[in-house]
Amino acid sequence: MTDAFSVIPASVLRNLSDKLYEKRKNAALEVEGIVKQLAVAGDHDRITAVINLLITEFTYSQQANHRKGGLIGLAAATVGLTGEAALHLEQIVLPVLNSFSDQDSRVRYYACEALYNIAKVVREDSIIFFNQIFDALCKLSADSDANVQSAAHLLDRLVKDIVTVSDQFSIEEFIQLLRERMNVLNPYVRQFLVGWITVLDSVPEFDMLGFLPDFLDGLFNMLSDSSHEIRQQADSALSEFLQEIKNSPSVDYGRMAEILVQRAASQDEFTRLTAITWINEFVKLGGDQLVLYYANILGAILPCISDKEEKIRVVARETNEKLRSIKADPAEGFEVGAILTIARRQLSSEWEATRIEALHWISTLLERHRMQVLSSLGDIFDALLKALSDPSDEVVLLVLEVHACIAEDPPHFRQLLVFLVHNFRIDISLLAKRGALIICRLCVLLDPERVYRELSTILEGESDLHFASILVQTLNLILLASSELSEVRDLLKNSLVNLAGKDLFVSLYASWCHSPMAIISLCLLAQTYQHASAVIQSLVEEDINVKFLVQLDKLIRLLETPIFAYLRLQLLEPGRYIWLLKALYGLLMLLPQQSAAFKILQTRLKTVPSYSFNGEQVRQTSSGNPYQIIHHVPSGSQISEDEDGIQDGANSHNGINFASRLQQFEQMQRQHRMHTKVQALSRNSSTTSSSKEVQGPEEPPDPASWDMSGPPSRSRRGSGQLPL
Repeated sequence: MTDAFSVIPASVLRNLSDKLYEKRKNAALEVEGIVKQLAVAGDHDRITAVINLLITEFTYSQQANHRKGGLIGLAAATVGLTGEAALHLEQIVLPVLNSFSDQDSRVRYYACEALYNIAKVVREDSIIFFNQIFDALCKLSADSDANVQSAAHLLDRLVKDIVTVSDQFSIEEFIQLLRERMNVLNPYVRQFLVGWITVLDSVPEFDMLGFLPDFLDGLFNMLSDSSHEIRQQADSALSEFLQEIKNSPSVDYGRMAEILVQRAASQDEFTRLTAITWINEFVKLGGDQLVLYYANILGAILPCISDKEEKIRVVARETNEKLRSIKADPAEGFEVGAILTIARRQLSSEWEATRIEALHWISTLLERHRMQVLSSLGDIFDALLKALSDPSDEVVLLVLEVHACIAEDPPHFRQLLVFLVHNFRIDISLLAKRGALIICRLCVLLDPERVYRELSTILEGESDLHFASILVQTLNLILLASSELSEVRDLLKNSLVNLAGKDLFVSLYASWCHSPMAIISLCLLAQTYQHASAVIQSLVEEDINVKFLVQLDKLIRLLETPIFAYLRLQLLEPGRYIWLLKALYGLLMLLPQQSAAFKILQTRLKTVPSYSFNGEQVRQTSSGNPYQIIHHVPSGSQISEDEDGIQDGANSHNGINFASRLQQFEQMQRQHRMHTKVQALSRNSSTTSSSKEVQGPEEPPDPASWDMSGPPSRSRRGSGQLPL
């Protein structure tokens, strides 16, 4: 230390700590000259002593002016050393770096100035301190003092210039530094980091693209920054990288895909758009390489299809179509189960478009990988069944297509219809709003006869009689009016001559017994007119209620449609179709005279050629059966319904035991009447108990009036006419 004091005059040391910058600057020039002379003389011991003096007496001093003087003195010593500065570089640079965290902003400013001058002299030799310098610059870029920030920017530009031409710079170490800081929220630091990424990416020798997964998430994070300038810089950097990806033969799509999937769900609109745009390009460029990530990518795309921003929706749809067009093989790592899981999850999305695309994916997988889908069916079947209650008609139609594809296997077919009936039971509004749509669509996609047979079988065991009646009425109306059921209607018209038609008639009859009007309609459709008349005659007062009359009104109007044209033509021959005429008159007698349906049917019956039921109302046939009625079939031939069984003694025709069927109908109607009375009594009981405190006790109803188990008497049946 004594040597250093003897080398540097006391006046120089005094001026080096002066409060005036000019004096400190002049003193530094003196130090530069002294060091230069020592360097020429090769006296490195004294140079070391001078540097130690500047460090201990000045840069580590408690006085701010001393620290300022020490910094400018170290920079001057470096300039004096010129080519030999590298020998003392560690001794010089570390105190300067330490000064970057000084509490005095002016000291920090002069530290930037000092390191700038040092770096200009040593250039690439300063690379060994890059990590410390980078860390210091990162902090100084967000300094509270504007002058310090400005000085740091100048130093930053110089360091970048040095790095870009250096062959000693380690890009791997830099990426580590970058990764640690990419999630910093300070806008100045973000600008600093993006600046470095952009500069290094412009240098061909540095493979920044290969390290992109390490800082890609940070760049996307900056897209939602409150500063427009930062968002613009981040977007510019990302655009440049995306262009490089397009031109690069080798890219690590997988790691980046994971990042993009997360960013596609960002709350920030611009971030979502950028992420989905990248995913779109990835699917186009590296589709096969992304097989393992298809499920995650799909999970990002489907919600974006319903994004509120149109640009995002357009790109998401394009990406979705492209991804679905790729025919991946499970042998290549394509996970059918994972895709199904994503699709199932999106079936509960609040957005219709997303649910629709999820169903398209399930349908596509069923088409391409049916066995794998069926093996994972347990994971998605409940969700598919629940989707039948979706508020969107389009979703319901699509999910029915999926179900139809699955229902090619018999167990799944029955499971579908059982759950469908269950859904209708627990949500009767679904039946009212969507019942016709769902059933008609299933009949289009599957065999309509098979659908109706299975539904009838299910309804036979239905314990909720009221619900069974409503569903049967719905099914009957669809059967009578829907074009999708035309083949089933044609089959039923031949019930008396065709075994297939008979089997279908018998199959439907059991469940159609839940509704008198459904049975009557079925008989008219099957041309079993005598049985239809018998059913009408069997009706009692309780059967003919408002609901019955509403259904009857619908039937009368349907009789005027082209579907029942054959029946109306048969009325031209009342002698041959006497039981048809009697059935229609029976219905007329049940209708209120002022109703529109009464007038419609009455008008139709007035057009029938005159025919009297008196005298020879049923012509004797060669068989000797006085009740044998001739029926029309589409081929033009005639069939007969021998209901009383006089000819064969079996009360049947073509294997249909009509007497037994009538008993079956009457028994079911007794159950319905009992069910209705029990419910009414339950409601009355609840009402009575709640009002007892006010009204006092009442006499219970006569238990004898509850008994509905026996068959109704003919006096209750009456003549089949409703008193009006």
